[in-house]
Amino acid sequence: MRLNEITDNPGSSRGKKRVGRGIGSGTGKTSSKGQKGQKARSGVALAGFEGGQMPLYRRLPKRGFNNIFRHNYVEVSLSRLQTAIDAGKVDASAPVTEDVLLAAGVIRRKKDGVRVLASGELKAKVDLHVTGASKPAVAAIEKAGGSVTFPVLKEKPVGKGHKHEREKAAKAAG
Repeated sequence: MRLNEITDNPGSSRGKKRVGRGIGSGTGKTSSKGQKGQKARSGVALAGFEGGQMPLYRRLPKRGFNNIFRHNYVEVSLSRLQTAIDAGKVDASAPVTEDVLLAAGVIRRKKDGVRVLASGELKAKVDLHVTGASKPAVAAIEKAGGSVTFPVLKEKPVGKGHKHEREKAAKAAG
């Protein structure tokens, strides 16, 4: 085999369509673009354009608001946790962290953290270290003899425009 003998498999690629090369080609004259008008020209971008009429996306009202500071937690139920402990994937005697849950396959990704919900029943004594948990979930874990620990969150910084907040912080400091 030589480099000059290497070719594609037959039929693996199609040749370029040569338009505007006479009526015998079948794509002559208007080059398969129909008659005249905006769409027959180059540089056409008509997505969402309704001929000057107010487009649908502007006729519909705006609703709600997207909070850019919203956290997206992975939810883990007590029953899912108990199932993993029963299967031997999670060791209940050692502290159970988000990394342990990820390694055991209880969760697929951590996102902004793990939040435990009180769906189901927990029988094992577990020491959980997670981002959050519902009050009934904490009660159920403590009832089983376990404990829940949350990470210490950083304090909200005082902004430049809040003079009275800066003054309060200065008084508290010294």
